[in-house]
Amino acid sequence: MTSDALTQAQAAYAALKARGLKLNMQRGQPSDADFDLSNGLLSVLTEADLKMDGLDLRNYPGGVTGLPSARKLFAEYLDVKPENVLVWNNASLELQGLVLTFALLHGLRASKGPWAHGKPKMIVTVPGYDRHFLLLETLGFELLTVDMQPDGPDVDAIERLAGQDDSVKGLLFVPTYSNPGGETISAQKAARLAGLKAAAQDFTIFADDAYRAHHLSDERDTPVNLVTLCRDAGFPDRAFVFASTSKVTYAGAGLGFMASSEDNIKWVSKYLNAQSIGPNKLEQARHVKFLEAYEGGLEGLMRDHARLIDPKFRAVSEVLGQELGTGGEFATWGNPRGGYFISLDTTAPVADRVVQLAEEAGISLTPAGATYPGGKDPHNRNIRLAPTRPPLEEVGTAMQGIATCIRLATEEHRARQG
Repeated sequence: MTSDALTQAQAAYAALKARGLKLNMQRGQPSDADFDLSNGLLSVLTEADLKMDGLDLRNYPGGVTGLPSARKLFAEYLDVKPENVLVWNNASLELQGLVLTFALLHGLRASKGPWAHGKPKMIVTVPGYDRHFLLLETLGFELLTVDMQPDGPDVDAIERLAGQDDSVKGLLFVPTYSNPGGETISAQKAARLAGLKAAAQDFTIFADDAYRAHHLSDERDTPVNLVTLCRDAGFPDRAFVFASTSKVTYAGAGLGFMASSEDNIKWVSKYLNAQSIGPNKLEQARHVKFLEAYEGGLEGLMRDHARLIDPKFRAVSEVLGQELGTGGEFATWGNPRGGYFISLDTTAPVADRVVQLAEEAGISLTPAGATYPGGKDPHNRNIRLAPTRPPLEEVGTAMQGIATCIRLATEEHRARQG
């Protein structure tokens, strides 16, 4: 016998499908309005600007560490010295892949040999970033998962995993406004990671600080400085911190950069120099000039981004609260202070069904399970919401539809349970 709640949920879903929507809440991309903030990049350089830092930007010389002016700019961003920074091309994920590949082929400075000679393992947080999982699995790492908690990764679990197995080579995670939950590691947990006693002498923290400056308001989390913390803990080469301007300026024409110890920067540079004469100096000069000229600098640009993005995050929370209530009957979700995503957990194990229903109703969501290695959420509850790309009114419409799908999937589950 069909319950009244299920009948009502089915009717609401039929009405949703009849609307013929075509909405996308799947990938964390900037909106066109966000990109428009950086259109000054297109005209900021003139013929008079073809030299910077004493270098002809059109020619080869300059090295692989990046323009001195760019290193200085992003050193300030990451709260380190310029000599601790290397500025590369478009994507920080590419830099992560290069460093991990060099470690597999040659080993890190503290390694006994190439990582690929063994069966390397890497710790990742869950729910987490699907591109991290894909990169590591493609390179041949075995993934070990630990929970992401409100104040960062489960460090107790990391200590247990790393402390007893020298094939555990490190941790890859997002320290500020994590993907997808928006959590930021606390200073206390960061200090524990920096001084962690690991079985592997070359245990390394790979921190993808993609959202370090992506605050939604003046109520913001405080990023940690893992490079300095590791140095002070007696492990100066332990941390590699990656970031980019992909969601600051143009996603398709930004800059990726990294911070680490001076010795690690030299180590990476040795291998980069074998395969490249250097990164795109004109793009680096363009970013330096544009960001220095922007009112309020990089901080001012990020405040302008926040004015566009914060209303969309608030719309997600408000609509879900109106449609599903805040008591957790159907789902729970986060209210992060920054980043690009919101993590939602269904109360019943129906995430895959919600995504299927939404797709059939014209609302594209990140595949269920994408926030876990192998695309398999053992609890079938987590859904990553990406509200940044669509216009504000579409975010509200999409969330109403998603709430309808959550209600139907939940009532179907309840009916099956009797």
